[in-house]
Amino acid sequence: MSEVVLGVTGSIAAYKAAEIANILVKAKINVNVVMTSAAEKFIAPLTFQTLTKNQVYTDMFEDTAYGDVRHITLAQNADCLLIAPATANIIGKIASGIADDMLSTVVMATESKKIIICPAMNTAMYENAATQSNIEKLRGRGFLFVEPRESRLACGAFGKGALADVDVIVSAVYNRIQDTGNKDLG
Repeated sequence: MSEVVLGVTGSIAAYKAAEIANILVKAKINVNVVMTSAAEKFIAPLTFQTLTKNQVYTDMFEDTAYGDVRHITLAQNADCLLIAPATANIIGKIASGIADDMLSTVVMATESKKIIICPAMNTAMYENAATQSNIEKLRGRGFLFVEPRESRLACGAFGKGALADVDVIVSAVYNRIQDTGNKDLG
């Protein structure tokens, strides 16, 4: 069975991550969700726990009964690490090598060829020179980006920055799993 780590960050598009998780689980993919503290402001971990039947990881230092180092084990077992939605903050942290929460440490322990990042943010934030530089830096390291859509954004503006369509993201996951050598998609 394929393994996907789904990273969820603090964006209004976080609710779409639940749909992504549900589709992957129905395809018989084991999904482990890692949420930032900001993501928890938009959607509850219980939603993902119910959909995936797995514990949701939110805290690096959570008291658990595991005998392993959880962020390393998640990274090693993942056929794909998907960050959807990905904020400018998480993109910048990853590009700078900052590992200060559960999601960023899992990313640092995962081979870049397994990682898909799906930006979702305001157009000005997405087009900001720092964000674009960070995206290019990560592309150069082998990270795959699923481009955001043009749409009416949460701020009311129309522009590029809306999370890509769920079916486009799920297709990218299937392709990345196959590209990284796991042909068992269910």
